[in-house]
Amino acid sequence: MPYRKFGKNDIRINTLKAHPRSEFLIYDSQIYYNNQGRQVGQFQSASATPGNVYMTETGRVNLYEYNIDRLQGSLDAATDNCNDLIYPYLSKDSARLSFLMTGALPDAIYNNEFAYGNKITGSYPQYATIRRAFIAGASGSGDRDIETAKGTCTHNMEYWSIRNLLNLYAVQSRHYLVTSSLGNKDTQDLNLIQIPSIFYGSQIKPGTVSLKWYYTGSLIAELRDSKENGELIQVAGAAYAQTKGSDKVAGVVLYNEGFILLTGSWILTTQTLGVGGAGGASRKARWKFWGAGCRDGIKSTAAGGSADALNKASFKLGFDGVTTTEVITMYAHARRGEVNYSNNPTFLKYNQKQLNFTSSHVFEENPTRLIKNTVSSSHPGYAANFKRQVYISQIAVYDDNKNLIGIATLPNPVLKEEDQDVSFKLKIDM
Repeated sequence: MPYRKFGKNDIRINTLKAHPRSEFLIYDSQIYYNNQGRQVGQFQSASATPGNVYMTETGRVNLYEYNIDRLQGSLDAATDNCNDLIYPYLSKDSARLSFLMTGALPDAIYNNEFAYGNKITGSYPQYATIRRAFIAGASGSGDRDIETAKGTCTHNMEYWSIRNLLNLYAVQSRHYLVTSSLGNKDTQDLNLIQIPSIFYGSQIKPGTVSLKWYYTGSLIAELRDSKENGELIQVAGAAYAQTKGSDKVAGVVLYNEGFILLTGSWILTTQTLGVGGAGGASRKARWKFWGAGCRDGIKSTAAGGSADALNKASFKLGFDGVTTTEVITMYAHARRGEVNYSNNPTFLKYNQKQLNFTSSHVFEENPTRLIKNTVSSSHPGYAANFKRQVYISQIAVYDDNKNLIGIATLPNPVLKEEDQDVSFKLKIDM
């Protein structure tokens, strides 16, 4: 089949920019993403664990969507089909490869518990979701010597990994500064919200971040980055009404890295909630306690009496992301008088001799073979006049070296008559 080259205007490359919206609701130590609760299936019923077809807790995204609606150890006796969990594995060999597990796989286990040829396994699904870290005293003392600092340094490494970035973004707002007249983040209580990039893409869109705090279903305060410079300014609540127009800043957003750092310590409500520290001690509602229960170890049972119950508080985080997708559009043309032959065996009349003559020196095909007449007639029992036509079902795309790089398959074959021009529009997201 002959090749046809794309013309100079037949290939176009565009960038599609989108702003997907993400919302998280945190309530009673549970996370809900975009208002999605548990979805039961055939194997993941309400009584199963985790009781969700995505095989994760609510609020978590199943990366790669492995192990959807499966049940460990399940076997259908009638069909002998196994619905057990899939998992990654590799064999121990001289390459010394292993899976990066929690805390890594210690050398002692790798060397002593696995023989060469043994299988080392991991687990699916892998997941992503937001997380809150309450940091009381980011800086600590310890041995500064590089060889011993790992064991003795008591700095909070989650904070110290972004400390230089805070000073870098101070050109946007002085509230980013680690040390300023506004306070010293090295010694303040900090509330660090971590957002995986799968939820926002290349960055969080400035001006779209919203943090809300509810008490018994009523909104008591809200933060927004209304200036689009990373400052989270309180725009609703009692503290806002008392200081309206003063732009009380409770924290900053690192748009490119997916972090929210809250430092606001003013009281938002007179009620006490079980939102303080890792143990859920009773505290007045402050922005540095926002998101309590978001994978930080705080449970409602640790909150004390009914007046301090964590399940009276709920939190909502919303933002838009920025995603860019390169889109290649290609126009494949079947010109008039071209693309009028098919390699499909049914293109020729049935039961015709294929070869005219063959020997050790000659291979000659039958030059009198006829093409099957596929022109339909509106009258029964009457064969319409022959007209050359083909049905196009696939379009193959090759590179400059004639290597096949893609095949576009049409949902239904398209009729191409000899006196027609037909163009196909192919789109590929890179």
